Amino acid sequence: MSASPSSPASPSITPLTPAAIVTRLRTAGCVFAEDEAELLVGTARDPAELAAMVERRVTGQPLEHVLGWAEFRGLRIAVDVGVFVPRRRTEFLVQQAAALARPGAVVVDLCCGSGALGAALGVSVDRVELHAADIDPAAVRCARRNVADVGGRVYEGDLYEPLPDALRGRVDVLLANVPYVPTEEVGLLPPEARVHEARVALDGGADGLDVLRRVTADAARWLAPGGRLLFETSERQVPYALEAVADGGLVARSVSDEEMYATVVVGTRPS
Repeated sequence: MSASPSSPASPSITPLTPAAIVTRLRTAGCVFAEDEAELLVGTARDPAELAAMVERRVTGQPLEHVLGWAEFRGLRIAVDVGVFVPRRRTEFLVQQAAALARPGAVVVDLCCGSGALGAALGVSVDRVELHAADIDPAAVRCARRNVADVGGRVYEGDLYEPLPDALRGRVDVLLANVPYVPTEEVGLLPPEARVHEARVALDGGADGLDVLRRVTADAARWLAPGGRLLFETSERQVPYALEAVADGGLVARSVSDEEMYATVVVGTRPS
């Protein structure tokens, strides 16, 4: 039955002004409230969606989960709820890999999360053959969208287990953005990480290096002669990370960028 002219109309959403959004974000503790407000306004498709996005943000959800994407090396990377958000400091890892990779390189991105590293490297280096893997099904779904433009393939499983056997001994660049937060320190992370990101993407075991040791133990079997393993770690973990790489039969070195607060370890399989 159609409504009469006197029937009450559906309630409308009063659009939030940018100033009102900034005030709400700042009250909720968002340090970069103006920048976040601009991103929210630019992403929302209508006033109702904008209001819902602001509400999600002020209740503590990561900005990237609210937006549905994160910026990484100039790319807009899809990031679904619960998926690890790529950190800007990790751009340093991709920068180091891009300097080492040749056109046509075979690249594997382990613990790929959203696939940000592989996607960014695929854009930086011509004609890479990209393979990525993660144990988290939600991350795998994200990664498949993010690496599609560079022809990447994504597998679901634990570290090397789901990779094609044909890759053994052929990998030129092995990226491994492994979790490296010690278990007892996960609870000290900001709520945006410890509440809203998958624990498997954060917890590196008792000393933070459990997953890394599993990666380094088998890396030489997958790397081509002269191939490199690259991963991020904390400054205090560097001596132990270098030891793990050497124990795996690789020649290890580390490089840091103080401005980005980033440390990368590179392990090379001898030719």
